[in-house]
Amino acid sequence: MKMIELAFLAVGGTAGIFLRYGITKSPLLFGALPVNILIVNVIGSFILGAFAVVSQQWNLDEKYALFVAIGFCGGLTTMSSFALETSNMIDNKQYLMVAVNVLTNVGLSLGAIFGGRALTGLILSGGFR
Repeated sequence: MKMIELAFLAVGGTAGIFLRYGITKSPLLFGALPVNILIVNVIGSFILGAFAVVSQQWNLDEKYALFVAIGFCGGLTTMSSFALETSNMIDNKQYLMVAVNVLTNVGLSLGAIFGGRALTGLILSGGFR
């Protein structure tokens, strides 16, 4: 890995980590559902979907994928926290909340990827005139 690539990865990851920390430092719960984990996963998925379209349409250099997709979105989203919170709910026999947590994180994150791609594609094609 070249030094410039490492710098793009590190700066993107650091920015994502700080944003995730800011959003998740104070637990925001809806019942037993950790909403702030859901928020970072959905926001990161939306950004990644939008970036995928921009990257393809503008034929961006790979270093920008290191910055946005791997660095920033990788630092922002948090599969490990999602898995830990879900396993804690299982340990506490909160099976309905497990289902809600899994369905909302996976479903809304997938929806955000598609939404980010669709919205960015519409914007770049001039669809908002």
